[in-house]
Amino acid sequence: MAAPPIPSLLRLLPLLLFPLFFSISLTNGSLQYEMLRLSTLQNPAPVSHSSLRAETLTLDSTSATSLHMHIAHRDSLFPSNSTPEETFLRRLSRDFSRVSALASNSQNPNRISTGRPHIGSGFTSPVISGLSHGSGEYFTRFGIGTPPTSSFMVLDTGSDIIWLQCAPCRHCYTQVDPIYDPRRSHSYSVIPCLSPVCRHLDSPGCDSRRKSCLYEVSYGDGSLTAGDLATETLSFSGGAHVSGVALGCGHDNQGLFVAAAGLLGLGRGPLSFPTQSGRQYGRRFSYCLVDRTSSSATTRTSSAIFGNTAVPGNATWTPLVQNPKMETFYYVEMTGISIGGTRVAGVAASDLKLDPVTGKGGVIIDSGTSVTRLAGPAYAAMRDAFKAGAAGLREAPGGFSLFDTCYDLSGRKVVKVPTVAMHFAGNGVVQLPAENYLIPVDTKGTFCFAFAGTESGVSIIGNIQQQGFRVVFDGDNGKIGFLPRGC
Repeated sequence: MAAPPIPSLLRLLPLLLFPLFFSISLTNGSLQYEMLRLSTLQNPAPVSHSSLRAETLTLDSTSATSLHMHIAHRDSLFPSNSTPEETFLRRLSRDFSRVSALASNSQNPNRISTGRPHIGSGFTSPVISGLSHGSGEYFTRFGIGTPPTSSFMVLDTGSDIIWLQCAPCRHCYTQVDPIYDPRRSHSYSVIPCLSPVCRHLDSPGCDSRRKSCLYEVSYGDGSLTAGDLATETLSFSGGAHVSGVALGCGHDNQGLFVAAAGLLGLGRGPLSFPTQSGRQYGRRFSYCLVDRTSSSATTRTSSAIFGNTAVPGNATWTPLVQNPKMETFYYVEMTGISIGGTRVAGVAASDLKLDPVTGKGGVIIDSGTSVTRLAGPAYAAMRDAFKAGAAGLREAPGGFSLFDTCYDLSGRKVVKVPTVAMHFAGNGVVQLPAENYLIPVDTKGTFCFAFAGTESGVSIIGNIQQQGFRVVFDGDNGKIGFLPRGC
């Protein structure tokens, strides 16, 4: 079949695709290809802090309100004077730390939240600025307490506990907003040690004098927060609020959460925001992440939605998989990969399967990881199939950072690349746009295949591959959906 006329496609670009790329499905022999318009690496367009807000939407079909959060990538909110290459390398460095932490936690679940703070007068480690690392990629902003204190919070599907830095601070890193002071809030209340909520922590601590519950959350990259477990009100534009939310009020904090006041855990556990707000919004939420280098002139913005309107009816669905050893992460069953429309024989479902006895292996969907990691044998087979299909492109020797397959596309404006699709249980097939898997890594025309292998056991679908899709987490019905062009 002949490709559609290029001018017709260009007229549709603002509505359908990313501003810097376009793709067309083509067939050449037995393989399917897409055309990718090339653009050099650039820093993300700055986003004003005031553009981030969380608000209620109009009533949906069940007469329940939905919550809409505008979100932004950290590099858009807090731009630096770095070159695009330096900014991108920092992102990959953060990604390495993130993946190491997730892999460690997936194999040692009790390390995620040890509950009892063990840092005190002997705590002398310096606070790390976060300029070269960091645990949060996407931020939103809402009010905490009564009257509300507006704060930037990291959104993270790989964490459960909601926490923020609290005054008085024994140790706090630098954040953009004033530090929340619970003494000025009328809705703040500490949680007693014997409360069922306190027992949701893996190993809760107790202040014997105040009889109040203590928490600690530690991350594989060395970040940690510790303090009181309390309840508080979260408020959003339009008068919406969620009261009685259990969160960590951290008086001792160390680490890599540059600029943000804390973290809004979106995981599957009982202390996550989707679970705690379930009575108002159901355990349903979705997000759509715009390409972080998209022009500020575009009308598309990254967003998260909580409630029934978060769940579109025409998404591609796959069942959630329960890991009995790790309730936080969103596991799915990936059954294969197609390159150029053909299933890759070397991508065995067994290499990507979760072991229900040990809790190891499997595939998780994660908002905070950038680059998709696949189990070593599966990645190698996928990469080799892509390289065979892209044999007409000039390879760049040596790779780039964690990428081992790169191409020198300097001087080119459009290239033909094999299609890439992910297959999931339930016959779900997610066809990736070309810009989600062949990405610029410098300003010289070097593009890399944006996947990597891992020997840690757990595979991770990262946010580069999720860009442009509305990713739907339907906890009530135990499934995850992907809706293309969902922003």
